[in-house]
Amino acid sequence: MTHPIHVQRLSRRRFCATAAAIGASAAWLSPAVQAKPVNDEFQLNYMLPSSMYGYAKLAEILPEAKKIGATQIDVWPKVHGDQREQIDALGEEKFAELLKRNDVQLGCITQYKLGPFGLQDEMRLAQRFGCQLMVTGGAGPKGLKGAELKKAVADFVEKMKPQLEVAEETGVTIAIENHANNLIESPDSLRWLLELRPSKHLAIAFAPYHLPQEEKLLTQLIHELAEGMQMFYAWQHGDGAHDPLPTERQLLQMPGRGPLDFQPLVAALAAIRYQGWTEVFMHPVPRGVPILPTVSETTAEIARGRNYLDQFVAQLAKGK
Repeated sequence: MTHPIHVQRLSRRRFCATAAAIGASAAWLSPAVQAKPVNDEFQLNYMLPSSMYGYAKLAEILPEAKKIGATQIDVWPKVHGDQREQIDALGEEKFAELLKRNDVQLGCITQYKLGPFGLQDEMRLAQRFGCQLMVTGGAGPKGLKGAELKKAVADFVEKMKPQLEVAEETGVTIAIENHANNLIESPDSLRWLLELRPSKHLAIAFAPYHLPQEEKLLTQLIHELAEGMQMFYAWQHGDGAHDPLPTERQLLQMPGRGPLDFQPLVAALAAIRYQGWTEVFMHPVPRGVPILPTVSETTAEIARGRNYLDQFVAQLAKGK
């Protein structure tokens, strides 16, 4: 299996979604607005992935967003988490009230379960909450290279067109993660996806974990993919995310713990004035458990990863 890493994302945009029920249809009105830092300096725009907390309740997770400097949450379904299923159990109105109570917006829905060709209804739900991003994988043949890979990516893009029509209608961007054992997993597949995409509503979720752990290559790719990146997972391979390792070895996936130096990656994000989201990320073993035993410990570890990244941002601001 290729090395998995989740990408991190920088943005000056903040989407402010206010959900309100409209009559018996329970539709939601959620205007999105943009906000820029007062000093217009580069910064990472953090989003909190619900899967880091396993199957913890949304009511427990949402208050943690502000503690890691996030205003948005990325909701995951089973098996990594079950917060997407919790939305269905709560109902949209109660979920909207929960978001409002915690001053958090639904920023992303990660949906590998539905796949890239089954997102229509999910995008309409996202629209009702002012959510403008969805992450999934790139379905298709695996292990291709050269002309065969380019043709397969072109075929994938063609099959995505009905999804992209709904994406444009709902204001949602579908970001494809370079996930192992998928069509879109290699540097070349990412390059072809960006070159062949027919709409900016098809984008890239950049996961260093799934790529060779070479700072030079990852930095080059950030520059090459700048126009299309919408999610950056701050996630390195470490000792992997598939074997039942001791917790301290699993945590080597986190930024600042494993051997990957994120300084050049952050510098590249700053150089391209990255406008996407960043998630401090890892996968625990087994899936569905939190990365650490308690909600507070999990949040503290995410905050540690954020601080590790932000030190590089601060250095850049000082001209170092």
